[in-house]
Amino acid sequence: MAEFTLGVRASCSDGFCGVVSRTILDPAARTVTHLVVGPRHGEGGRLVPLDLVEAAAGEIRLRCTLDEYSRLDPAEETELVDGGYGGVGGLGVGGSVSGMGTGLGLGSSTPLVVEHAVPLGEVEVERHESVHAVDGHIGQVEGFVVDPADQKVTHVLLKEGHLWGRRQVAIPVSAITSVDAGIRLNITKQQVEDLPPLGHTG
Repeated sequence: MAEFTLGVRASCSDGFCGVVSRTILDPAARTVTHLVVGPRHGEGGRLVPLDLVEAAAGEIRLRCTLDEYSRLDPAEETELVDGGYGGVGGLGVGGSVSGMGTGLGLGSSTPLVVEHAVPLGEVEVERHESVHAVDGHIGQVEGFVVDPADQKVTHVLLKEGHLWGRRQVAIPVSAITSVDAGIRLNITKQQVEDLPPLGHTG
């Protein structure tokens, strides 16, 4: 099994290229299709297809050079918004076309809208996205365990919470009902607490 922890360092064959910030999933097939790798803060990440990814202890290695990495599809799409929406700043106070509100201050004549690029029919899961049991919020996503043979997700790694001290909790994919706008489970908080620890996933 391969373990992809969000926030870990990623290196190309010839040097460091960033950290893993998001995972792109195909919810129908329950597979991971891409990892988003890029700078720790800000834009500029790339959509890295899973067949270029090798998980190692505490890091990710990419089967490409830094130059090849730089030519992968960008993980964000930046769009200049036409300023003809009403004079002051184009979008009014606090408004934004995409709802992401990046840099849209009053008085800017050509606001920029930055959106995450996600392939059609797929969804993204970001680090620390909420995980909800049947009876309420239970923690945050820390990563995924994937079967390298077919790229299918076998477990979601839950960031350790106050319920479990410091241990990491691995939730089997069979307990997940949806991954859109947070991860929703079909089990209770107590059932999550009772899950056995995941074995070694080197």
